[in-house]
Parts: sequence; structure tokens; C-alpha cells
Amino acid sequence: MTTPLITTPFTASSTADDVLAGVDLSGIRAIVTGASSGLGAETARALASAGAQVTLAVRNIAAGGHTAEAIARTTGHRPDVRHLDLASPSSVAEFTTAWDGPLHLLVNNAGVVTAGLERTSEGRELQLATNHLGHHALATGLHRALIAGAAEQGGARIVLLSSTAHMRADIDLADIDFTRRDYDPQIAYARSKTANSLFAVEATRRWAGDGIVANAVNPGGIATGLQRNFTPAQKASLDAAQAAGVFAYKTVQQGAATTIVAAIRPEFAHTGGHYLDDCQEAYTVPNNATLTDHPHGVKEWALNPNTARHLWSLSEKLLAG
Repeated sequence: MTTPLITTPFTASSTADDVLAGVDLSGIRAIVTGASSGLGAETARALASAGAQVTLAVRNIAAGGHTAEAIARTTGHRPDVRHLDLASPSSVAEFTTAWDGPLHLLVNNAGVVTAGLERTSEGRELQLATNHLGHHALATGLHRALIAGAAEQGGARIVLLSSTAHMRADIDLADIDFTRRDYDPQIAYARSKTANSLFAVEATRRWAGDGIVANAVNPGGIATGLQRNFTPAQKASLDAAQAAGVFAYKTVQQGAATTIVAAIRPEFAHTGGHYLDDCQEAYTVPNNATLTDHPHGVKEWALNPNTARHLWSLSEKLLAG
């Protein structure tokens, strides 16, 4: 028998504030990566507006400080600002080592898009290194804090921002850094977004017994700074998808709503390994389905538990050097 999909009262047009209406998050400690602008900033603002103690984990401390001040002016709660460069294992280690006390919510929001092949100082392909490996290291480094948060609040959650782009490509465990094939930035981005979903699957399998669940979300099409490095081909692909009805642009407030659903709604308090779209659990589509046929949903490969286990093991090996 097929398990019914998890639903909520919210829709594609709901905003983060709609989801948080009447919710009190006092005492909740949350980290939002990439929170100096765009979806991350809106997610942090929304959480702070409900009383959460929010930490902005950002590469640019000055930009993060400006965002924190803006959030303080509108909510009365000023987030903490800490440096984090997800492409740098040492930066992630410094962040996790410095964290003190319980953590109830980790929102892995940050992401990069490159126009061509870029590598970290360790030789890793930059999009996967930032979007997946850095967040993997962050979550595992904060595992004990999440356990403490779960014990304190009856559960802790991790939210990972994936994308419809995941439908373009499965993760290639045999060539994770593009050393064997020609580089395609769109495929590389797609792989990293598939990896985000697979992390949610395996993290939940490993950590649900600790009271920690992880879910991936598709915020939808939102015009943010993430697109600044798009190539002409990437921009043309996005325009074509919009024209074909694959997606309609959302506001940043609407885009953050699905993240907030995964972060605070009771429907996802004790269940993980799901992929959310438009504030609901997404339906699964075959791996050979096209975006035109299925503009929503999640590919089978992004929920494959066997791939998720192997990706976790490989990620640990790569991060260990």
C-alpha cells in the first residue's frame, strides 16, 4: 500500500509569515546558512519574528551584519552573525567547534552557481563542495548540539534547500568532481541539489533515533543573487522553462514558506527523508520523466536509500582528506 503524502494547509502562494502565524519560537536556537541575502535572509527574518534565537552563518560578515540590523529593526530580535565558508573544511570546523549549547534547527540554505569549472583549494568541484559537502560537514559537526536540542525540545530538524534542477541529473559517485567528463555547470548544480535530498534521506535514517530528522525543500523559482553567475545558456534554459509553464516565479516571502513548513510545522516534526514542494510533500516521478511533463515532484534518484548511504560514506571519505 502506498503511504499517503504529507500535506499541510499551505500552498504555493503562502508566505513564510503565513506559516508562522500564531507560532511562538521562543527558546528555539536556529542556524541559517547563506543568510545575508535572498531566501536565507527572509528565512532568518521569519524565524526571528516568531522569537527564535537565530544565527546567520555567512561568508561576508559585513553583509550579514547589515541583514542582522535590518531583521532587528523589523522584529525586535537581532540575530547573531558568524563567519562560515562552506567551501573551506577548516572554516566549517572552526564554526562547529565554536558552537556552544543545544541546536534545535539547522537550515542549510546557502548555495552557489558557477558559470564554469571552479575548484576548492582541496581540488573539489566548487558547486558540490559548497552546496553538499560543506553542509554535510556542518551537520555532522553539529550532531551533538542537535542531539542536545532534540532532548530539550522533543526533536531537532535539519532543512536542506534543493531545487527542481535536481531533476536534470543523479549524483555520479564515480566522478563526483568532474575529473572524467566534460564540465557542464548545469549538470554540476543539478548533482549538488540531488545530493541535498539524498543527505536528508540518510541523515534521517542515521539520526532519527537521536530525535533528529532532515527534509529537503524546493523553494520554487525565485529571482535571487544565486543567478548572478548564470551563463547565457543557463539563463536561456530558465527562460524556456518559464515559458513552457515548468514554473512561475515566486516572491522571496513565498519561496521561504516551504522552508518554514519543514522547519516548524507539526506534520514534519518526527518524519524525515522527504522532499517538499509548494509547502507539501512532493510526489515521486520516474527517473526518465521530463520537466515539461512533471514540473513538480521529486525524481526517484533523489530519494534512493542505497545511493544516499553510498554518498554519505563517500562524503565522509572526501572530507577526511
